[in-house]
Amino acid sequence: MKIYNFSKTNKLKIPYFEGGVSAGFPSPAEDYIDNEIDLNNLLIDNPTSTYYVRVVGDSMKGAGIIDGDLLIVDRSLEIINNCIVVAHIDGEFTVKRIKKINTKMFLYAENENYPAIEINEDMKLEIFGVVTHAIHRFI
Repeated sequence: MKIYNFSKTNKLKIPYFEGGVSAGFPSPAEDYIDNEIDLNNLLIDNPTSTYYVRVVGDSMKGAGIIDGDLLIVDRSLEIINNCIVVAHIDGEFTVKRIKKINTKMFLYAENENYPAIEINEDMKLEIFGVVTHAIHRFI
């Protein structure tokens, strides 16, 4: 897993069609751009606590996170039940959904081919942050 620091030194304003795009029947085309957005401003709430991670593997495909995706991870967010986190377990990085069941905590894959990992006091575990966005290519 590769980790990249967030840098907001360059603003990148991209044309934004505020009317949206139809995912059903086509809507009439609009000939103008409503606004511009900066993806940094849209996707990053806490710049000093944010980093990027490239996904390797398919353990989270059920959550829409696939091999090659770029995850945006925020270290400042509270870790709550059912959130998706980047964790470092016994020397390896992983992305999983955290779940509390009764008095036990688990890291769950979103792929039935991967077992849940029960968190116990014998393992070396560090949660590196909460995944806020996943960006992936279609082509």
